[in-house]
Amino acid sequence: MVMGLKVGVLVMIFVQISYVLMNVIYKLAVEDGMNMRVLVAYRAMFAAAFMLPLALLFERKSRPKLSRVTIYQAFLCGLLGVTLAQNLYIEGLALTSTTFAVAVTNLNPAFTFILAVCFRVEKLRVGTMGGKAKVVGTVVGIGGAMISTFYQGIQIQIPTTHFNVLHHNPAPQVHVASSYDSFTRRLLGSIFALASCAAYALWLIAQGKMNESYPYYYSSTALMTVMGFLQSLLLAICTVRDWNQWRLGFNIRLLSAAYSGIIPSGVVIAFISWCLTKRGPLFVSIFNPLAIVVMAIVGYLILDEKLHLESILGATLIVCGLYMVLWGKSKEVKTTITSSQDLQQTA
Repeated sequence: MVMGLKVGVLVMIFVQISYVLMNVIYKLAVEDGMNMRVLVAYRAMFAAAFMLPLALLFERKSRPKLSRVTIYQAFLCGLLGVTLAQNLYIEGLALTSTTFAVAVTNLNPAFTFILAVCFRVEKLRVGTMGGKAKVVGTVVGIGGAMISTFYQGIQIQIPTTHFNVLHHNPAPQVHVASSYDSFTRRLLGSIFALASCAAYALWLIAQGKMNESYPYYYSSTALMTVMGFLQSLLLAICTVRDWNQWRLGFNIRLLSAAYSGIIPSGVVIAFISWCLTKRGPLFVSIFNPLAIVVMAIVGYLILDEKLHLESILGATLIVCGLYMVLWGKSKEVKTTITSSQDLQQTA
């Protein structure tokens, strides 16, 4: 049990660090003028190309034949976890900053809790301390996101390296709201980021259900990425008329598509599927604050992103809300275990 927990912790630390690197590369690709929908389609293509051989190699003999239910679940997971979550996230990233986009991902547990209650995967239990903590944590986290969006705070002046990897010459088609003022851009970016969180939370729930009936992590990930690639490709073809956007050379565009497809959309999703089965959806979300701390440092040092009071205050509230939700969940788990032990002793 302890060894499994340690492995889970190491796996999730790797997941968060890989996400930080992905955000840096994403920002570079966006600033280079790469269309976001094309980037998501290529990401899903690389993910499918990477995961399919692994599924055939490790699970060829153990997995059962595909059923209609499994195919439907894979289609739904691809829609939620790839097509919607990634397209919405990268839109929000382009309109705001990497630090803000990563900070908003800390709302995933809040959205997961709300939607899990709606789908009766979680119980509200407002009469218990754990249930109250989850409700209050959800409200606090959403309040932190609203502060980061609507409150214009002062810039925090701290020493910098004056090293910036961005070129400050983004192509006009990259920023869909380039003519808007900073508040409008931040508002639109926040809406996209929050919608991405909702899609991601729905994916966690759907992936958890799929793992129950089809517990083959490489195969389920491969199926999801194939579905996500077909959906994202269709979306990109219908919306991107400039065929020059599809050209990949030996540059940041190829790196962003290959890395984000192989690591975050391939290896990481397989790891998350394993953690979902062993530890549950909320355990997967507990490590998000690690990414925001690392991203804030990296963004300030090499991406020329400014630190503002509202960003720090909002991120702090989001993290506090996250741990309230997780504390409430742990209290409920302990109560359930204690009740089960009491019933066994009575019997």
